[in-house]
Formats: sequence, structure tokens, C-alpha cells
Amino acid sequence: MTKPLTIDVWSDVMCPFCYMGDALLAKALDTFPHNEQVEVRYRSYQLMPGLPTDSGVNATEILVKAKGIPRAQAIAMNEQVAARAAELGLEYHLDRAVVVNTRSAQRLSQFALAEGKQRAFMQRLFRAYFTEGKNVGKYDVLADLAVEVGLDRARALEVLHSGGFDSDVAADQRQANAIGIRGVPFFVFDGKYAVSGAQPVEAFRKALDEAWGEGRR
Repeated sequence: MTKPLTIDVWSDVMCPFCYMGDALLAKALDTFPHNEQVEVRYRSYQLMPGLPTDSGVNATEILVKAKGIPRAQAIAMNEQVAARAAELGLEYHLDRAVVVNTRSAQRLSQFALAEGKQRAFMQRLFRAYFTEGKNVGKYDVLADLAVEVGLDRARALEVLHSGGFDSDVAADQRQANAIGIRGVPFFVFDGKYAVSGAQPVEAFRKALDEAWGEGRR
């Protein structure tokens, strides 16, 4: 039996290009003849690990207050990002996105991986953050999203309240540092071929073809 092709994806829930990269990878997989033998595994990465865990800030305000960008410019930047996302069929409402510490969301993603539902959960997280303006730092919100993809709510809350899977998050972040990842999304195909950023579909398809051919001769 041919071994599956594994794609490790380092990403953060609140990274706009991570959601786009996920959509572009999905389009590439749609045309890949061996797509049923591909396993996508999301690795934890935090763009702003220093944010408080008990509060959220509007995405525009983060650019203005934390980055020192003039408000009009920040709004224009977010509108440009939303326009690019729309070209991929994604709906962004960055004017109501709530920037939070994503450690808890990352921990629940690791739980979803253990339950075989990580990809569905990550895609639901992206939509909740970018389209619906949900606060994905709140445990009740995360538990509700978990239920929507078939995870048990009580177990999800237990993981969140107990600090479960935090060591898995930390391990992913250490690995990112070890291989020199400085930004996300970052895709590694079969541990050999890397694609950095929300590249065109053709770049993902090339990586799929090369990784498949290299590992299964």
C-alpha cells in the first residue's frame, strides 16, 4: 500500500494569509490525482504570543496602536487583504475581527488532530475569526465550534480548562524555530519540500507532484 503524503502546515488562526493559503492548497488538492492519500496536519504557531488571554482587540486597532500605522492606512490595508481573499471565495470582515491570544485555539486544534477532525476544525476556526467576528479566545466559543465539526463539547471544555495539549503546541513552536520558520503560513510536503506564504495554486501543485514522485519511486 502506498504511504500517504503528509503536509505539515504551520499557521495561526488570526493570520489572513494562512486562511488564503489553506484555500489555495485545497484548490491544488482538488486537481491532484492522489488527493485521497494526502494527510494535512496543522502545526501550531503564534504571531502574537504576548497578547493577553482574557481580552480581544479589533484588528484595525492592533495596526493603529501596536504597529503605529495611521488609521486610514490600516483600514485601506485591511480592505486590500479582504479583496484578495474574496478572489479565492473567502469572506473577510476585518473591521469586526477580534485579535486575541490564540494559544487556547491552538490547543484545541491539537485535540481535534487526536480525534481525526483537525482540518475541519481549523477551517471552522478561520471562518469564525475572519467572517463572523467571533472571539476565538473564549472557551465557550471554541467549544461551540468544536461541536459543529463533530467533537464532544464536554471533552473540548475539559481540554481547555485543564491546559491540555499545551506541550504539543510548544513542541510545534520549537520545531518551527529549529527549521527557521519566521512567518506563516509555511507548508512542508513529506518533510522535504517547502512552500512559504499564500503562493499561487501552481506552486502547491508543483510541490505535491514533486513530493509524491520523490517519495514513491
